[in-house]
Amino acid sequence: MGEAVPPAAVHAEGIVKRFGATLALDRVGITVAAGDSHALVGRNGAGKSTLVSVRTGLHTPDAGRVSFQGEPAPAPGDTAAWQSKVACVYHKSMVTPARLTAAVATAQALPEVEFVLDHGGKPPIAAGGREPWAGLIGALAALPNVSCKLSGLVTEADWKSWRPRDVLPYARQLLDAFGPDRALFGSDWPVCTLAGQYADVYALAEQAVAALDPAERAAVLGGNAARIHRLG
Repeated sequence: MGEAVPPAAVHAEGIVKRFGATLALDRVGITVAAGDSHALVGRNGAGKSTLVSVRTGLHTPDAGRVSFQGEPAPAPGDTAAWQSKVACVYHKSMVTPARLTAAVATAQALPEVEFVLDHGGKPPIAAGGREPWAGLIGALAALPNVSCKLSGLVTEADWKSWRPRDVLPYARQLLDAFGPDRALFGSDWPVCTLAGQYADVYALAEQAVAALDPAERAAVLGGNAARIHRLG
């Protein structure tokens, strides 16, 4: 008889995840054997980050299952148990003042590297606070090699009751700090649908840039992203 095949390091099958009316993952699966490396490749909004978030316990799937070494994944919310199974460096959703401080130091140490701060550094909109976020944003904006995405703001507000007046002061502070040449709109779709629809997010961005001249508005709403990410 042949040797028994060891269970996969991580296995996910039938994963379904919705954000509001948006179906982000539809019966998705992936298996990673011990020692293997995988890359998830796809367009923006394809569900790559959502699948990683499900596999690392950040999001709970609506259907499907995840296992590690053949054993069921820990219960939702059991952070210590998940951390004993898997580690992940997230490109978003994990911004804290300590990490913003580290971002300032990193950008200062690597002036030849262009950095884009995601989701406006996650301002404390729901709490109505500004510091230490505002001071750290000012420090990052003072570095010419750092730009900032105006994205992911509505999910930092109260998902059910936010109004433009809650979010716009933070968006405008980011615009004032980075200027219209280093701020770029992003929708954070489909995650934004936890708090609103794409049309709501885009309308909010239009209000934020309303005081800019036409060329500056065009830059923030698309031109800067094309330039910074070298699209075409």
